[in-house]
Amino acid sequence: MNRAQAGSVFLFVVIGALLSFSPAVRAQSAGAIQAQIDSRNSQIASLQAEIAAYQKQLDAIQTAKNTLQSTINSLALSQKQLAVEIQVTQNKIGAANLQIQRLSLSIGDKEASIAADQSAIAKALRSIAEGEQMPLVGQLVSADSLSEAWQAADAAVQFNRALGGNIADLRTARATLAANRDQVTAAKAQLVSLRKDLTLQKRSVDASKAAQQQLLAQTKNKEANYQQLIAEKQASEKSFEAELVNLQSQLDLIVHPNLLPKVGTGVLSWPFSPAFMFNCTQRRSVFGNLFCITQYFGNTPFATANPQIYSGHGHDGIDIAAPIGTPVEAALAGVVLDTGDTDLVHDGNGRQCYSFGKWVMIVHGNGLNTMYAHLSEIDVAKGQRVATGQVIGLSGMTGYATGPHLHFGVYATEGTEIMTLRQFRGATLGCADAKMPVATLSAYLNPLSYL
Repeated sequence: MNRAQAGSVFLFVVIGALLSFSPAVRAQSAGAIQAQIDSRNSQIASLQAEIAAYQKQLDAIQTAKNTLQSTINSLALSQKQLAVEIQVTQNKIGAANLQIQRLSLSIGDKEASIAADQSAIAKALRSIAEGEQMPLVGQLVSADSLSEAWQAADAAVQFNRALGGNIADLRTARATLAANRDQVTAAKAQLVSLRKDLTLQKRSVDASKAAQQQLLAQTKNKEANYQQLIAEKQASEKSFEAELVNLQSQLDLIVHPNLLPKVGTGVLSWPFSPAFMFNCTQRRSVFGNLFCITQYFGNTPFATANPQIYSGHGHDGIDIAAPIGTPVEAALAGVVLDTGDTDLVHDGNGRQCYSFGKWVMIVHGNGLNTMYAHLSEIDVAKGQRVATGQVIGLSGMTGYATGPHLHFGVYATEGTEIMTLRQFRGATLGCADAKMPVATLSAYLNPLSYL
């Protein structure tokens, strides 16, 4: 074998070594991890079917007569559904961790491949520069024949071509590496979100259990006592609303309609997550609407466009059915005007002030305030700045609520104040010392005008 042929063989051996690197052990590990991810996803699909089955049972109870047993059954089913949702979230967390592990292996593979290729290329170039082989010009000059010179030139061309291809491969590997790192970052962000969901779900179970225990304690597990409690709440609601309307009609606050957002512009978001609201669209047969609304604003189901429609009669907000413990979200960024719990106030007979229960009001800076009532828990404090979609509490059935739901109200900022009814006009009823939002009649706005 002459010098040019030997040089050609050396070049192709180097090229073959550059292109043959493959981390087989890591590839097997990545495959095993992917199998675990697929198993997690299969479990999630099965659990979601179980959640849907619980939802059908809950919907059936929703349309049944309101009895102590049906309420307890509903709370028990909600707890079972939440337990399965917790399993789903835990599986998603496990899958996300596995995804990060798989991507980390891929990143390690790419980094090792890049390092090995760079090392091999550098070694090949050093061998050419420092070895016994002549430079290409020397080989051409010293060639014994034209054929031998062509062989030397051809070997050099092929080496350069392979080297250029390998550099392109390195660039592709680096791009893949960057993409994998971006995916890891996204997976870690998803992990943080899932862990927040898990914490909320566990709190929801606790809130539901607490409501169940409280109801059993109040009723002593007797249907007659439950029906009496419902009647007391309903009577208290009517009495409270009558007194409130009387005071509101005397409140000397002026609302300027031109300072309010235009009707129909959708400046507010629904006070629940998109997933919850999507679930409502699937339950139209239960509520007769796409939003889980159980009671509309005003006197008629679709009294909508006119912000001044409220006249002290009918409902001053909308009620949205939601299991106890459902995260309630701010409908728009703003500042918490105040919070309160009217259940802490009792009348002279020792009965609770059945009005808003636990409530939060947010002022948004665009002429609107939003009100969230009958909560089981409050997660914000007066003066706190909140973002659109931020969880401000958990839904419940505190106050005069006879079933779990959120009372969502929209008020004109100009016509609203936070006070006790005793402070205003010297009210003396059971709720006289309960702190709550009080508004002039024209300040009550239809939420559907702004959602």
